[in-house]
Amino acid sequence: MAETTEIRYLTPVSVDVKKKKYCRFKKSGIKYIDYKDPEFLKKFLNEQGKILPRRITGTSLKFQRRVATAVKRARLIALLPYVTDMLK
Repeated sequence: MAETTEIRYLTPVSVDVKKKKYCRFKKSGIKYIDYKDPEFLKKFLNEQGKILPRRITGTSLKFQRRVATAVKRARLIALLPYVTDMLK
């Protein structure tokens, strides 16, 4: 007869529990995104200097547009680089 085999793990299998994404601007009550604050804007950039999409950051559409505009303005006056090797 065929034996039934059980799969056993040395450590318990981890199940990823995804957190609900939220817009940090709505939660904090921020109405204006200052383009003159490069340290805050770096949170929305990856290592190469590209703007992170809203599906990753959880930012709402209205504030994602404002973030993109602020980053572009900061790049224009040389507060943020257009391209970099390792920004963070």
